[in-house]
Amino acid sequence: MTGSDIPSSFRLAYVPGVTPTKWVRVWHERLPHVPLELVQATAAEAPGLLAGGDADAGLVRLPVDRDVLSAIPLYTETTVVVIPKDHVATAAEEVSLTELSDEIVLHPLDDLLDWETLPGRPAVERPATTADAIELVAAGVGVLLVPQSLARLHHRKDLTYRPVPDAPASRVALSWPEAELTPDLVEEFIGIVRGRTVNSTRGRAATPPRPAKAKDKDKAKAKGKDRRGGAGGGSGARQKPAAGRKPQAGGRAGGQSGKRGKPRGR
Repeated sequence: MTGSDIPSSFRLAYVPGVTPTKWVRVWHERLPHVPLELVQATAAEAPGLLAGGDADAGLVRLPVDRDVLSAIPLYTETTVVVIPKDHVATAAEEVSLTELSDEIVLHPLDDLLDWETLPGRPAVERPATTADAIELVAAGVGVLLVPQSLARLHHRKDLTYRPVPDAPASRVALSWPEAELTPDLVEEFIGIVRGRTVNSTRGRAATPPRPAKAKDKDKAKAKGKDRRGGAGGGSGARQKPAAGRKPQAGGRAGGQSGKRGKPRGR
């Protein structure tokens, strides 16, 4: 893309717990003239932003509506249980869902895990947000299961967490509005996320033109080949004696041979 075809910026939505820093840094290195605008959204809001055109792409949590959005899964997060630091479960390196059966397990309205059956005992009411649930855990009301990145995001000195291997997990994906042709800048970001090098032809808006110096060198090489290709004619010209002249080597040899063959008179 060139000139007016280049968008003024690239809008990237991202949800809590996802850190796009490393990809944003690479973007600024490769496309310094195209600003990247970060749009923070909740996990529930992000798909709507993309579908409504308020973001060009997004780092979201699956699932998304594949009839509306394209998506490339990036990674799956470990699910952990957030507990007070004096909780008995801190003695173990990991916790199973069975071990939480007697616990009040908080289930906020913005829960990100796809539960078939909720573990533990339900709370009297559901907290509105994960942040509210964290406060309740700190107050000793119950425990909370979340993706590990959210446990880190809501870190408190009086709380800790342990992995729960048999709990459902949350998957993070790069998503963008479904279209017959993926926009060039989205392809650029896909390439960055997938670790393509700057010289890769995939995911780039256009192949940069070859420098003029490189073209001049190629032309010079081509001319050199033409000259060498005509070397046969040039060699023949050098081997052909000039008109009216005899080859010097043959002339001298003949003259010297005649003098030596003629006897001297005594």
